Amino acid sequence: MQTEVSEFDHYDSRILAELQRDARISMAELGRRVHLSQPAVTERVRKLELAGVIKGYRAEVDYHRLGYGIRAIVRVGRVEYARVVKLIEQTPEVVNAYNVTGEDSWVLEIAVIDVPHLDAVVTKFCILTETSTCIVLNAPRENAAVLPARRENIKPVIKKVTGK
Repeated sequence: MQTEVSEFDHYDSRILAELQRDARISMAELGRRVHLSQPAVTERVRKLELAGVIKGYRAEVDYHRLGYGIRAIVRVGRVEYARVVKLIEQTPEVVNAYNVTGEDSWVLEIAVIDVPHLDAVVTKFCILTETSTCIVLNAPRENAAVLPARRENIKPVIKKVTGK
């Protein structure tokens, strides 16, 4: 698996940060915020879209206001990949699904109305394999802006001591 690395300049990073903050911003306002003309910022956004860096624009919704009183993380043990994918596709309560390494094969984020609804959804996955469920109490950080990776921004937490 190879990660594509493209060159992103300061303007691209600022454009991505602004669009992740507010995807409904006009190109004229975006240009003002990043100090580029409207045509220049429009062209950069188009290039980021064509390159697949910007995959789409979507509304961020409030689960609670939609009637979902509980959000939970469900860890799903080892089981045949295709069976889990099929069940995820048939379960609209699954809002995010990650195939992971480690003791579990899957980590799912689900949104349900109440505890009986949680039980019904989790039971579907329990039939396949063992599960472990955690209810989300609060989420102090969600949908954080993701900017181009820069190795120079990585700082060690502690200074390593060598014998020299």
